[in-house]
Parts: sequence; structure tokens; C-alpha cells
Amino acid sequence: MTDLETRAAPARAGALRRAAPALIGYAAVRGLGLVTLALWSAARDKSAYTLLTARWDALWYTRVAELGYGYEVRLANGDVHSNLAFFPLLPWLERLVAAVSPLSYADGGFLVGLVASLAAAWGIFAVADHVYGRRAGVCAVLLWAVLPVGIVQSMAYSESLFTALAAWSLYAVLTGRWVTAGTLALLAGLTRPVGMAVVAAVWVAGIASFARERRAGDAHGPGPRARRVLGMLLAPLGTAGYVLWVGHHTGKGPLGYLDVQAGWRNGFDGGYAFAGFVAEKFTSFPSALAGAGLIAGVASVVWLYVVGARQRQPLPLLVYTGVVTALALCASSYFGSKPRLLMPAFPLLLPLALALTRLRIRRSALVLGSVAVASAVYGAFWLNGSGPP
Repeated sequence: MTDLETRAAPARAGALRRAAPALIGYAAVRGLGLVTLALWSAARDKSAYTLLTARWDALWYTRVAELGYGYEVRLANGDVHSNLAFFPLLPWLERLVAAVSPLSYADGGFLVGLVASLAAAWGIFAVADHVYGRRAGVCAVLLWAVLPVGIVQSMAYSESLFTALAAWSLYAVLTGRWVTAGTLALLAGLTRPVGMAVVAAVWVAGIASFARERRAGDAHGPGPRARRVLGMLLAPLGTAGYVLWVGHHTGKGPLGYLDVQAGWRNGFDGGYAFAGFVAEKFTSFPSALAGAGLIAGVASVVWLYVVGARQRQPLPLLVYTGVVTALALCASSYFGSKPRLLMPAFPLLLPLALALTRLRIRRSALVLGSVAVASAVYGAFWLNGSGPP
């Protein structure tokens, strides 16, 4: 981090007004995606709402909300798919919505995803605005909205909820709100396994802040130091608490969660399996194009990270993005999910947002509008086909 930590955050009264262009643009892009999905699904005699709320992970989350933990599916090959693989915050919120309203668990998941996606957009704007200015914040939000897999932001999945908690935790770190940062990191750790990326960002930023004070001989007194320490102590409790509970619940000790993931054939192998998956694409001509596209995609992600580092993104953003990217690219299974798993790594979009700010507004609007249309069409096609596994 630089001196960003000491910069004053915008007053709360004007924060929403300042973010309004980004949020309105985000809502428009997501609305376009949902309308396109509805029309495409109707043409195929499918329910767009069912696609958004009752397929793949969405079903697993609603089962946790309805039945609690302990449900599992045993496959013919011996694999065991346990719902313990799914972290509890989204099911808890689904259960809460169902308890206080006539909505079902699936409805609750959709509502949580909808609200969380707007909160995520606002958090992304807050981070980018704080670091690079308002126009960069608007562009960053719109870029996040028009991602090819952006339709996932409107599903009863946990990506939007996690991104919202991560973005606001990072913003709290950048503005020196350590207890808030730690609390949000705790909640992010109850949402997805990649919550450890938020924990890492809080801890690295906190240690760097202590080191910087020591070098400068500038102690801020026991109060600020205590709040920083408290935030750092709170941050890992969500991830650690759930992982340890799973280990106790399964009777397999602290590493029991890894056994649960192994039942899904998921793990961390440094990217070896993914590299083999890409290499197999080059065994025939049509699939070789897909292989080349995958290599180009990975190269683009790495390039954006390097550019962000050269542009001196704050340390918490670099740490967070690095961990999210490493976990996404180096997972040993579910290769089709990697674009979705990378979606929370929104700081990767900041170099592109800065590039858009150098264009005239009309030209940048044309670029984003064109990509939004393409994203909406692709999302409808994708979700009506194989969709996000």
C-alpha cells in the first residue's frame, strides 16, 4: 500500500450519489442479459427463472438451506459428492429470506444474488474510485458486468455475494477501517473457499502497515493498533471455523475438508491437470482452436496482473487478485468453471478500466455497449446449453 490508507473516504451521504452512474449502468447491463436470457429460453421452451435458480450449484445451496449438511450423492465410479463442499453463508441467507417471507429457498437465493450483485458493483466502484478516480470506477463496474460469464452474477450462486464482501473488505483496508475489513473477510470466508484470498490481503496489508510505521517511527497510538490487530484476528475466523467444523463433523480432523473436495475430484495441483486438459485440445484440428483460445485467455489474465502491478495497484489488491487467480487456474478439476472462478478477481479489470478512461466517452460507451450485447447473447446461449458447472 501507499498513502492510500490515509486518504479520506467519501462522505456516506454522497457515496451513493457518486456511485449512481456505475450502478445504473450495471443494472442496465444485467437487465439486458436477463431479457436476452428470457427471450432465448422462451424460444427453446425453457424457464429462464429455473435456469437461474435451480441448476448445478444453486440446487446444492438450496438443499443445504432446506436439509442442512449431510446430504451426499454417491456416483457409479465411487466418487462422493457431499454438500459439505459448499460454504454456509448463502444457504443461511436463503433460509433467513424463507423464514421472514413467503419466498422459497430458491427464490431467496435469487434475491440474495440480485442484491449482492448490486452491492458487489458498488464495492468495485468504491475500490476503483478510491485508487484511480470516478470514471475508472464506472468503467471497472461496467467491465465486470459485461464479462462473458456475467450471467452468473444474476444466478442463485455465491459469486456475487463473495465479490461484494471481498470488494468492501478491500475498500475498508484501503481506507484504514480494520475491524470492518476483518469482519467482512470473516463473512467472505463463510461464503467460498477462496475467502482465504481476502484473509491474505488483510493480513499482508496489516503487516505492511506495522512495518511502515516502525520504519518511519510513526506510531498511531494503542487505539488504531488495537483495531488493526482485531481486524487481522477476525479475518480468518470464517474460513478456519467452517473448515475445522467440517473436519470435526466428518471425524477426519483439520484436513477433513480436503477429503470432501477430493470426493468431487477437486484439489490444488499447481495447474498440472489444467495444462494436460489444454494440451489434449491440440490432438485434433477443431479442438486446437479451443486450446489456443484457452492459452490466450490464461496469458491475458497473467498480462493484466502484471500490468496492474506495474501500475502500482495497492498491495492488498495485488495479494487478493494473485491468490484468487492462482486458486482458479491451479484447481485440478472443473476446467469449464475457471472463467466463473476468476470473476471475483475484479482488480484484473482495472488496467482495462484505465485504458477506457483515455478514450472519449462516446467511444468508450460504444465499446462497452457492443461487448454488453455480445455478453448477453453468449450468457443466454451458455446457460441454455452446458452452462456453469
